[in-house]
Amino acid sequence: MIAKPMAHRTPLALIAVGVIAAHVVLLQSVSLQLQPPDPLSVKALITRTLVTPEAAPAATEAPPAPAAPAPLRPARTTRSVRAAAPDMAAQPSAPASAPVATASASKPAETPPPSSAPVAEAPAPPPAPSQPATPAVALAIPGSIKLNYKVFAVYRGQDRQLSGSLQWRHDGVNYDARLEMSVPLLGTRSDHSVGRITTEGLAPQRYASKARNEEATHFDRDRGRIVFSANKPEAALMAGAQDRLSVLLQLSALVGGSPAKFRAGTSVTIQTAGPRDAEPWIFTVEGEEQLQLPGGAMSALKLTRMPRKEFDQKVELWLAPGMDYVPVRVRLTNANGDSFDQQWSGTDKG
Repeated sequence: MIAKPMAHRTPLALIAVGVIAAHVVLLQSVSLQLQPPDPLSVKALITRTLVTPEAAPAATEAPPAPAAPAPLRPARTTRSVRAAAPDMAAQPSAPASAPVATASASKPAETPPPSSAPVAEAPAPPPAPSQPATPAVALAIPGSIKLNYKVFAVYRGQDRQLSGSLQWRHDGVNYDARLEMSVPLLGTRSDHSVGRITTEGLAPQRYASKARNEEATHFDRDRGRIVFSANKPEAALMAGAQDRLSVLLQLSALVGGSPAKFRAGTSVTIQTAGPRDAEPWIFTVEGEEQLQLPGGAMSALKLTRMPRKEFDQKVELWLAPGMDYVPVRVRLTNANGDSFDQQWSGTDKG
């Protein structure tokens, strides 16, 4: 009866001892994990926050820093426009290291004192040079017409009688002028001018002179230059410039517009371009003369351009008041003695 109870208790005792041993082992492992680490075995981690003056971080619920760092100074600029100073009392709290660049809505922005840095400013433009007022030009442009001429020429020492014509056409805006003359051994010699009619008179665009070959002169008004196709240096384009044909009709318009101004002794200077050069031509009023022309007798005002250089051409021009001051006689004399005296012989419709 006694041996059975002892045999029953022995397994229970072994189980209890096993449970206690398991708890002891578990408690020892937990205690090892809860031990503080060795301070020498942990490397220090240092963090730094850089704040630029251009961007301020939002300061909503940031924890207070133990010690506020010194505020960063914004870099100087040389701009001519500066930002207005902020109203710090109207701004929400922000870290001292982050300057606020927004003006307060409840208080007008205040202008900060001028910086010691120089301010770049654009230099003042130079004053525009004073330009003399251009006087009004009185003009009387002759109507479209064709003038026929008998040409009394002295060519290579011989007297010759030739024929010629001046075709003048315009529509009040554009003009076309052509002077033709038959020349021995050269055939037809022609001068052709086209351009526009402006408030200052004729404004040629192209002039062409043709004997055996054609040479052209262009008036480049955009560049202010006169360009020659004969491979000659360009010339500066002056106000009122003409070519050797348009100058005759420009004088007709000027004299017709103010006849009283063109008394004997009066001079008119006009830049005149030929096929190879451009230079001032000075016309001097000689006075009125009575002419006996193939087309009839009439009174005409004579103007003369005298040569200025060795090979210059002498130009004599007669303008008839009774025919809107068109050139009823033109005499050209070359330096070698050749001359071509074109005298009006009749008129055709333009």
